[in-house]
Amino acid sequence: MLNLLSWNVQWCRGIDGRVDPARIARTARDIADFDVLCLQEVAIGFRRLPGSAGEDQFAALAAALPDHCGYFGPATDLDDGGGGRRQFGNAIFTRLPVHQVFRHLLPWPPDPATPSMQRLALELVIETSGGPLRVVTTHLEYYSPSIRMAQVHALRALHSQACGHAARPRPGGVPGEPFDVSPSPANTVICGDFNFVPHGTDYTAMTAPFDDATAPLHDAWAECHPGREHPPTVGVHEDRFPRECWDFAFVSRGLVPHLGQVRIIGDTDASDHQPLALALRGDPGPVPAILTDREPDTDRARPVSCPR
Repeated sequence: MLNLLSWNVQWCRGIDGRVDPARIARTARDIADFDVLCLQEVAIGFRRLPGSAGEDQFAALAAALPDHCGYFGPATDLDDGGGGRRQFGNAIFTRLPVHQVFRHLLPWPPDPATPSMQRLALELVIETSGGPLRVVTTHLEYYSPSIRMAQVHALRALHSQACGHAARPRPGGVPGEPFDVSPSPANTVICGDFNFVPHGTDYTAMTAPFDDATAPLHDAWAECHPGREHPPTVGVHEDRFPRECWDFAFVSRGLVPHLGQVRIIGDTDASDHQPLALALRGDPGPVPAILTDREPDTDRARPVSCPR
């Protein structure tokens, strides 16, 4: 059904201090034959980021991934003082057809005691061999627990809203016009750098049951590796951060039986975070929930020409 890779690429800066978008694309290809690549911390025009010359990293990544269509969601979008923009956010590259794109700005309540920045969840509704799928990638607040918790609740609200649209479709509009109806699937993957640790307060809130009929979100690693500790996704190749897991993929209940391999890739130092690879297989209809480390599916939906 789908192979997905999620990675905080630290504005394409490796542990060696070198900013190299082509290395990120090359390393990602070496890790997995991905249908969907979800990246956090992609920068455009930020010359003061260490190692960066202000390059358009989204364009460089797109050039290095010509068989995938790229979609960018800037959380930060600022005047660069010279007639251009400085942008920082998330990107998704996919070779599968994309029905709809959403760029959800997440809550940013004031917390004057800590630094913070605007955050965003980038969502694509993708057509897979098993039907339409919501793929959401995000990067939550690092410094402020109160802001981060507000963002967790916002992600859950977006998931509940999507499940509501799937259960109660709206009337169709005129084809080709803005009211035209696109697929609204309940099947969802939410991945990225959440800046929280397994089984902490934020994690518990993310995976808590919903008050209504919304299907809960499940930690893909925990479902595929029951009883096993999450491998660290930060602090692996440097001691700037503790060795902890901050990067996750959460899946809706209907996808749990279709989880294949879920892996943390520990041997690359092309960023300060480690990539997470996830495979979904089969048609997401009702099947026995066998939650083991299985081989990824080899099925592919048809490739799509990137709209220009």
